[in-house]
Amino acid sequence: MSLPQWPTPPADVAAATREIKAAMRERIGDVKALFADIEAFITAEVEDIEATKARGESVWPIIDYADIEAGTVTPETLAYIKRRGCAVIRGQFPEQTAREWDASLIDYVDSNNFMEAYKGPADNFFGTLDASRPEIYPIYWSPAQMEARQDKRMATVQSFLNSQWKHESEGRVWFDPNQDSMYPDRIRRRPPGTTSKGLGSHTDSGALERWFTGAYQLVNRHLLNGDFASYDPWDAAYRTEVDEYDTSTMCSVFRSFQGWVALSEMKHDQGVLHTVPIPAAMAYLLIRPLLEDVPEDSLCDTAYGFCLPINDQWHPLLMRANTGIPDVRPGDTVWWHCDMIHSVAPVENQEGWGNVMYIPAAPMCEKNMKYARDVAERFLRGESPSDFPKEDYEVSWAGRFDRSQLNEIGERGLGLGV
Repeated sequence: MSLPQWPTPPADVAAATREIKAAMRERIGDVKALFADIEAFITAEVEDIEATKARGESVWPIIDYADIEAGTVTPETLAYIKRRGCAVIRGQFPEQTAREWDASLIDYVDSNNFMEAYKGPADNFFGTLDASRPEIYPIYWSPAQMEARQDKRMATVQSFLNSQWKHESEGRVWFDPNQDSMYPDRIRRRPPGTTSKGLGSHTDSGALERWFTGAYQLVNRHLLNGDFASYDPWDAAYRTEVDEYDTSTMCSVFRSFQGWVALSEMKHDQGVLHTVPIPAAMAYLLIRPLLEDVPEDSLCDTAYGFCLPINDQWHPLLMRANTGIPDVRPGDTVWWHCDMIHSVAPVENQEGWGNVMYIPAAPMCEKNMKYARDVAERFLRGESPSDFPKEDYEVSWAGRFDRSQLNEIGERGLGLGV
């Protein structure tokens, strides 16, 4: 049985929700049995995470960059990355390099009078930010960011992470794990003494789309057939064909991992990133709305134009596993699977700086190449990438990274000369 599809947002989301839920129940058959299988698996993972914390061990896999470069990451560590869907990579960049990038970002922003020009957040998704002193800076083309994006160490790690995925399945090759596309994102600068409300638990890259669109229905084909045992969150099949609704939260590429580079030392209890480190938790999120306690016109509070929310009302089991990163130092990097539930913890009177550059892994495929070429045009003009609000602060800035400074990795990542 095929499901109804809405390639564009339906005019009546509530009615569409009722229709899709009815069709999903009919196709799955025994929804309670399917959810019981999912819940049993998730419960075992949650209990293991709780036991790991009780032993004082790291839930997050921690890897030395040198082992990635040398190809000496152990099979046990690789299996743990697949199980937890996240990793901290120690020393991906020399600490001094990261500190120099941090200082150069200050100079780049200050010398171009960003604070005088800043108009406040262009959308309200990250609505807890101070409108006059941003934490998330809509800056994309600084020398520091571009140097990190096209650094050989970044390419090595992105290839390593992409290779954790099953990139050949269903008789097709979905992406090239050894060639990344450049997906420019912003920076975060959080000064000492900050009090922040943080950011609630959510997932990116698709909300209503995960139920409503055809490609996502193919991604989740095993679940829709009532077969959780065959569901593999590391199978890239059809993910590179997904289209998201055009909102302020959309992502135009397939990111295998989201990630950032630490530019300052950050303690684990100072308003840091948290995840629910269970990649298959997406199966729980997708089937949970089909249970009888959820209103027929609801997908557990999922709404058009916002990221997919996770909360204690509908997902208390998942929230038990919420786990923060360990302490990090400048030059360390932090990565999490694209389906991963994540959040940022609140903090009062933060100790030290909390500065990062957001850089994901986005392996090259037709979808990602299309966006990379659009990015290249905006890079040459100094404009904001099209996935982000059109603020264009850097168009006339001095010191902006330019075409002549691209190396081979940067050229290929932008689809230039390919």
